[in-house]
Amino acid sequence: MTAAAQSPLKKVLANAGQLLSGRVVNAIIGLAYIALTARSLGQELMGVLVVINAFAQFLGEVAHFQSWQTLITYGAGPLLENNKQRFQQVLRFTLLLDLISAVLGVLLGVLGAWLFWRQLGWPEGMSGYGALYGLSIGVMSSATGVGLLRLFDRFRFLAAEQAISSLVRLVGCAICAVTQAPIQYFLLAWAAGTFAAFFYVAAIAIWDLRRRGLLSGFTMIGPTSKDMPGVWRFAMATNFSGTLDVGFTHVLTMAVGALLGPAQAALWRIGKQVADGMAKPARLMVPALYPELAKMRASGGQEAMTKLAVQIALIGGAAAGVLLLVSLLSGRWILETVMGPGFGAAAGVMNWQVAAAAIGVMTLPLEPMLVSMRAAGAAMMVRLIVVLAYLAALVPLINTFGLTGAGAALVASALAMATGMYFMARRRLARLAAEENAAPRTT
Repeated sequence: MTAAAQSPLKKVLANAGQLLSGRVVNAIIGLAYIALTARSLGQELMGVLVVINAFAQFLGEVAHFQSWQTLITYGAGPLLENNKQRFQQVLRFTLLLDLISAVLGVLLGVLGAWLFWRQLGWPEGMSGYGALYGLSIGVMSSATGVGLLRLFDRFRFLAAEQAISSLVRLVGCAICAVTQAPIQYFLLAWAAGTFAAFFYVAAIAIWDLRRRGLLSGFTMIGPTSKDMPGVWRFAMATNFSGTLDVGFTHVLTMAVGALLGPAQAALWRIGKQVADGMAKPARLMVPALYPELAKMRASGGQEAMTKLAVQIALIGGAAAGVLLLVSLLSGRWILETVMGPGFGAAAGVMNWQVAAAAIGVMTLPLEPMLVSMRAAGAAMMVRLIVVLAYLAALVPLINTFGLTGAGAALVASALAMATGMYFMARRRLARLAAEENAAPRTT
């Protein structure tokens, strides 16, 4: 069966399966380099490293526009219509967003490391290394490249992106472990993986653009947002929503480190790493889902969009149940086997983290639906309200209940996020249905 003849669900699952093949390798390699780092540095220094990494990733998410979403949403139509000039305009706009993001992110990272290292709980002498690590913020998100490969159905190439990053980190950490190198060399190994992934995606995206003739006559000088109404508002909304989503994770790590110390931050980060790794196979349907929903929206297939979202939600619900069962029954054994006996203490909070991830898996089609219907602002408002409520309760919860308080609140926020996204998606679908029903009466 050709790709064109596949049903949308089969196409999403096929593309997610290609991503999964790479992510399975990445999960194994990723756990290996984290285990090497943890066993070599110990709990205290491992906590310092993950807090520095969380700081850089947080600023990267704050600064980076989710330009891949803009590229897919506004570029799907011109690509289907073979409108090269309009497609190049969308590409020019998203590359501009990426450039702004990179410069802003590096400035924030370097200055923030020098000015706020004490508040972040870094030991004396680490601010300079943290500032150098901040240079990697500029390449933490090859957003336009990722968007191009998703739009072109090049998921088999995307499957290798994270695996390449983790492999470079593994090699670097192995060298550091053998030579008993200090923490700054482990930071260098982690940063090298980030640069490797960026250049890999950029090279594949440029190759595919040339192959399709889409770089012919392309320059960065020319119209960007002209005749694309609402594109800046859409870009800002998806950027802010993405910042709240991913950046929120790193804020939690930094908050735990600041309030409970680096050792507890290491337990939180390792539990989150395992929880995210368990949920990753199901979440891989999301990047495969975006381009299909965008193409359906461009061709007016609202009913097909709803059907696909329901099918993905049912699959996600089954996966979520399995995730939680594995964590409850085998979580401590997994942590102690991979990370070492001292890290089994993360099992309790990891169960909360897995439960929150499971809720996200069950409702994973909701935000892609909203974004594809160009209602990114609605998704952003839901995230903003939930995150603000969580952050307001975070400090007293951690001070009173420690890691358990942060984990339980994470589950509550996941439930609130799912509920808000559901009602926003239902409202938007009802509005589109009303517009379609009214259209024939106006002709």
